[in-house]
Amino acid sequence: MSKQTRVLMILTSNNVMGQHGKPTGIWAEELAAPYYALADAGAVVDFASPRGGAAPFDEQSLKPAGQNESPAVERLVKDEALQRRLAQVPVAASVDASAYDAVFFPGGHGTMWDLPGDAGVQRAVESAWAAGKFVAAVCHGPAGLVSAKRPDGQSILAGKRVNGFTDEEEVAVGLADIVPFHLEQRMRELGGRFERGPNWSAYAVRDGQLITGQNPMSSAAVAAELLAALGLNARAA
Repeated sequence: MSKQTRVLMILTSNNVMGQHGKPTGIWAEELAAPYYALADAGAVVDFASPRGGAAPFDEQSLKPAGQNESPAVERLVKDEALQRRLAQVPVAASVDASAYDAVFFPGGHGTMWDLPGDAGVQRAVESAWAAGKFVAAVCHGPAGLVSAKRPDGQSILAGKRVNGFTDEEEVAVGLADIVPFHLEQRMRELGGRFERGPNWSAYAVRDGQLITGQNPMSSAAVAAELLAALGLNARAA
């Protein structure tokens, strides 16, 4: 009997944009679409976050049942079992990420404030990477990757084809002067070979262990790349 595939989703714990006080959190589509793609394909998906406890969602991304355009988000809203799990997320520092087949970072602007500086998150990424596991992220999720280093001391992004929320998209949403750093610029500074699609279009790229995607519309594309990398078959809609 083959071993069941296990994926660790690392979420932001942050629900506010620093000193600016604007509410933020996880962008629901970026958790829901990959979660259900993986779970429906037979993977076990666990969660972790810097502080643990309840996972905060960006209120703009999550509406009451019957009002969400995204089927995955609508499913999340109605999924009481998943809601209970997201209310009690373990602390990232307590999780052995190398025991998983992949680590996945959903985005949302909350990630920009807490993921880069969290030692537990950095250790999780580095241990998974060193163990040869897949590391995936979408939109602002790559904020969880910018501090992680390979065993040789270089950034895990160095020399890799990468993607994430673009600086142009950050300007378009009016948050370029609020985020603590510009994600595209940081990924380039770390040696990433940044690729992109048009604003608000689905775009994802895989380079070896690393899978990254551009924006909320890219959530399903990143999930599909990860499913293929893991040798899992997506369930037909």
